[in-house]
Amino acid sequence: MLAEQRRRKILELIQEEGSAKVSYLKTLFSVTEPTIRQDLDRLELDGHVVRRHGGAFLKSIPDQVRTLSLQRSQNMDKKKLLGIKAAEYICNGDSVILDAGTTITEIARHLEGVNDLKVVTPALNIALILGSCFNAQVMLTGGEFKQPTLSVTGEKAAAFFDKSIALGKLFLAVVGISEDGILSYPGLADIPMKRAMITAAKEVFLVADSTKMGCVAFANLGSIELVHHLITDSGISRPYRELFESRGIDVIIAD
Repeated sequence: MLAEQRRRKILELIQEEGSAKVSYLKTLFSVTEPTIRQDLDRLELDGHVVRRHGGAFLKSIPDQVRTLSLQRSQNMDKKKLLGIKAAEYICNGDSVILDAGTTITEIARHLEGVNDLKVVTPALNIALILGSCFNAQVMLTGGEFKQPTLSVTGEKAAAFFDKSIALGKLFLAVVGISEDGILSYPGLADIPMKRAMITAAKEVFLVADSTKMGCVAFANLGSIELVHHLITDSGISRPYRELFESRGIDVIIAD
């Protein structure tokens, strides 16, 4: 992997996790500690991270946590459309899991008219949005706090979804969908959580705008066949639409 590619992957990881240690990155990318330190020094010089002893953290973290804001706000026009469309599939009395992230947050913002809703979420900001309403019972999973996504993750969060938990619908976020239909994320920490949510749900809606198609992040969740529906925008290309439909996945276009 070229240095520029590696730095981009490191930045994606830190944007997702909030921080990273040199020792972890060295093992992850199979390079030396001096190489990783040089990468982090360059990312700091470019204004993305702040170096600390043994690693680095995302520069925007303090403001994000204080203001309860998510960093990634690209393609918000598409994400709002997806949020409105996804909310149409949540009905009175439903029990749902809402994943973390900007697109899933837009779903939470459009559930005002839904009554007797039961929601499980790892996202603190989503819990606060829905917690201000009297029409939703909100359960927040435990786990390790992730500042960039304002969510919790890890094995303890995954353990919340044991065999005694049975929920109707999961609205799942993703960072990348490869050409061969693999769902991916920047870091490994969320993978057990995502798998546990999928196992707990009877019906899985993948909510991803068209810019996610063709993107490949570091950690693989598995095949798109883990999901039943894709909610996306009209920018999806014909090959990607055919890829989903050929695997028996319902493609829903938000427009």
